[in-house]
Amino acid sequence: MQNKIIHRAENRGHANHGWLNTYHSFSFANYRDNEKIHFGVLRVLNDDTVAPGRGFGTHPHENMEIISIPTSGRLEHRDSMGNGGIIETEEIQVMSAGTGIQHSEFNPDADQESKFFQIWLFPNKRDVKPRYQQIKLSKEERKNKWDQIISPNAEDKGAWIHQNAWFHIADLEEGKSLAYQLKDKENNGIYLFVIEGEITLAEDQLQERDAVGLTNLADFAIKANKNSKILLMEVPMQLPSYFK
Repeated sequence: MQNKIIHRAENRGHANHGWLNTYHSFSFANYRDNEKIHFGVLRVLNDDTVAPGRGFGTHPHENMEIISIPTSGRLEHRDSMGNGGIIETEEIQVMSAGTGIQHSEFNPDADQESKFFQIWLFPNKRDVKPRYQQIKLSKEERKNKWDQIISPNAEDKGAWIHQNAWFHIADLEEGKSLAYQLKDKENNGIYLFVIEGEITLAEDQLQERDAVGLTNLADFAIKANKNSKILLMEVPMQLPSYFK
């Protein structure tokens, strides 16, 4: 039997630190909701706005797959592996923290905010060699279709991570419909996040920043009630064996 849980935008955790205005889909920092700890291996989905010239100072991570998706403005990245540079809108970055990494993320601009999604997934194995990847996206690749931006395979389209997960983005015009078939229907679920617009999924309407988690299904379809941008995350629902 298909299971469904809807997370409305207004029910997310929220903190405004002045330099950082952030919304948490799952428990994070001082926000705690025992019903929203994670969705399968999806642990963090933060909707961050960073003030001009401000950012996250150097801090450590380990054993986590970290994905950043800018939606407006730019980010400046530095890490302990020697990587550094600007991440533009229409690019994404992936870090495998593995045995340990330190990094900083700053808004390099003095006149505009930086907005991005910060996403963490539990990896499928511990203590991998840390790695960094940055790729460009294409608006044309996602016009009324799913554009794969994350997969488990280095040879496939998009960036890759240490997890049996696939991420897609679609820009769906008003009135258009789009179906999706799971890559791993036996083990994975779907967390669908509406970045912009409004969609219908079965009998449910989802507005901007609403999300829905779906499990025990092989496929589904959505329809755009207005021009919409959707982030689809297919992730394993079982936590890795090292949690046991």
